Amino acid sequence: MKFDGIIFDWAGTTVDYGCFAPVQAFVEAFEENGITPTLEEVRKPMGMLKIDHVRTMLSMERISALWREVHQRDWNEEDVVRVYKRSEAKILEIVENFAEPKPYVTETVAKLREMGLKIGSTTGYTDEMMTVVTERAKEQGYEPDCWFSPDAVGGKGRPYPYMIFRNMEALGLKEVSRVMKVGDTVADILEGKNAGLVSVGILEGSSVLGLTEQEYKDLSPEERKEREEKAEEVYRQAGADYVIRDIRKVLELL
Repeated sequence: MKFDGIIFDWAGTTVDYGCFAPVQAFVEAFEENGITPTLEEVRKPMGMLKIDHVRTMLSMERISALWREVHQRDWNEEDVVRVYKRSEAKILEIVENFAEPKPYVTETVAKLREMGLKIGSTTGYTDEMMTVVTERAKEQGYEPDCWFSPDAVGGKGRPYPYMIFRNMEALGLKEVSRVMKVGDTVADILEGKNAGLVSVGILEGSSVLGLTEQEYKDLSPEERKEREEKAEEVYRQAGADYVIRDIRKVLELL
């Protein structure tokens, strides 16, 4: 076997099909400040430390121009913090409803453990958010061996590799070449590559695809193929080593 451990992302990868909890929170936080972001704008920085996510959105040309128009000035760091705090509060209000494991997660993780692999995880959520998410996910059958948020690494979340290294330390994994990172955003892929890991992008239920489970099921074969090819290209451009349809395909990479 080529791997000793796998480090999964959370929302959009192992729980919260489509990664909708943070999307809803960011949209509402920006709307409170007179800006209605598009879903594409909200999803592009997904996976980053949440305050960096807000800063990245405010730096986008369209949003920056709208902010100037609405507020008669350029945005500043005080605005970043204010929008972030509102989005954080909103995520905390709703995140317990977005912690259901995605299809095939619990059974696949069980098989990986039977094979002797360690299961780690990283996230863009804070420790406070993760306390809620991990509890709800555990109640529904999913619990990795460990998890680390940006709070554990001095706020240096993705694309920095430090959460991965904390996982490797906790799990006793010594060779980066024998660890795999699986995620559903560009930030996940970059995190894995910056750590020297094999990086895998997941398609179904991902933030990159951005569909609910029903929307995905309702796609025609042609539409599904087109959407998945576009999503795969996003991952490939970020440096993904592999792109898989769902978590079960991880077993074929071992």
